[in-house]
Amino acid sequence: MQIAITGSIATDHLMTFEGLFADSLVVEQLDKISLSFLTQDLQVRRGGVAANIAFGMASLGQRPILVGAVGEDFTDYRSWLERHGVDCASVHYSQSQHTARFICTTDRDMAQIATFYAGAMTEARDIELGPVADRVGGLDLVVIGANDPVAMQRHTDECRTRGIPFAADPSQQLAFLDGDGIRRLIDGAEYLLTNEYEAGIACQKTGWSDEELAARVRVQVKTQGKDGVTVRVRGEEPIHIGAAREVCKADPTGVGDAFRAGFLTGLASKLPVQRCAELGAMLATYVIETVGTQEYSLRKAGFLDRLAEAYGDDSAAEIGPHIDCERP
Repeated sequence: MQIAITGSIATDHLMTFEGLFADSLVVEQLDKISLSFLTQDLQVRRGGVAANIAFGMASLGQRPILVGAVGEDFTDYRSWLERHGVDCASVHYSQSQHTARFICTTDRDMAQIATFYAGAMTEARDIELGPVADRVGGLDLVVIGANDPVAMQRHTDECRTRGIPFAADPSQQLAFLDGDGIRRLIDGAEYLLTNEYEAGIACQKTGWSDEELAARVRVQVKTQGKDGVTVRVRGEEPIHIGAAREVCKADPTGVGDAFRAGFLTGLASKLPVQRCAELGAMLATYVIETVGTQEYSLRKAGFLDRLAEAYGDDSAAEIGPHIDCERP
């Protein structure tokens, strides 16, 4: 399958706070909030939802097509992605703005406070998917990830016009969209990918119930943190997959992107949705065990051993032939 991943491409600045954010919040004073947290370290890493998903898919042997907007400072990052198998030929370069920045602090309970600078990402609205499809001989699926909101709507509308199946993955942008904007991004999608909280926001702003939200798409995928993931295929009973066991918890940034990378790899391999979810959940554990969203490395034998431990030998046997983890 030819899968294009649209969305943010960014540099992550990740910090750790050894206390708890909750200890510094006074509910009665939230309208006057003024806080500063002393962090213990700073990690500067590659990130952005589209780039993270594309990297994860490439790490499993796919060749995803990355579609997004960056600044001239993207050169080293592009080389990294291309070495790992990501097609970056459809990335747009801004002549005036820096690549986006994600600045995030994580506390002892893995709660996070973050700020995102869009920068060059605002120019993603200038990207047309038609030339991308022409270059690669057609697109089988387009993932509409968190991005410049105008770009997200343009990509969604273009997919509908051209008849290209799309996966709605609005993520953090749900907080900034109104009900009509959310409806326009989700309605008619082949897949809807959210976490539990994001699904709640979508329902609250659109006025849809959980059932109505699921009915708007063919497949709804809802991640639930340590409680795993639920997949609802239209006309079928929901499937629940438990979370795979992690060796340690280093940083949760990018865990959802890794899940999507595994899930999409399963789709590209025409695996059943249960196996897609298991593959995604297993890859997600590798990210939570590292600081940075693209710092993990995979070896097929070890990956399949952990997959079998989490979901059984049948899962590893069915997924194994469809992944290739031996790239750099």
